[in-house]
Amino acid sequence: MKTSVILGVTGSIAAHKAADLASLLTKAKCDVRVVMTADAQKFITPLPFKTLTRNPVVTGLYDEDEGWKPTHIELADAADLLLIAPATANVIAKLAHGLADDALTCIALALNPKAKILIAPAMNGKMWLHPATQENVKTLQKRGAEFIGPDAGLLSCGYEGIGRLWPVEKIATRVQKILR
Repeated sequence: MKTSVILGVTGSIAAHKAADLASLLTKAKCDVRVVMTADAQKFITPLPFKTLTRNPVVTGLYDEDEGWKPTHIELADAADLLLIAPATANVIAKLAHGLADDALTCIALALNPKAKILIAPAMNGKMWLHPATQENVKTLQKRGAEFIGPDAGLLSCGYEGIGRLWPVEKIATRVQKILR
């Protein structure tokens, strides 16, 4: 039986790297269901994810498959892992404070209690190091979420430092270890 991975993609310049991540996880025999925030769609369209995962992409809270159960509840119930990559400071804050105003954050709140959560941040280094973001990370870690990254290097904003998305190959490897 395939393991079910929900890949949450948020509004970061690193969103395009999530397509490679979706491909790696699909090749590793995961059933990957991509959920994109509205901001993520400013950086990449749903089409690459649909093609690479062979599954429909959820782009809004009211996207519905056939049947009576809301898609976000159906996905939350079936998930073995919720992977958010890239995760912005905004989505990390929403998760820490229980805000649910889109499909991704609703899935996170409704997540099957046996499912694991892996978060791969990507943002400006000052945003990552801000005390509010660090406090939100600690809150999520206390609740069992695992973080991978961020990495250091040249950031899209032109700064050098911490904030880059962890390499997708290493994220995929971590996902496989978690699911074993």
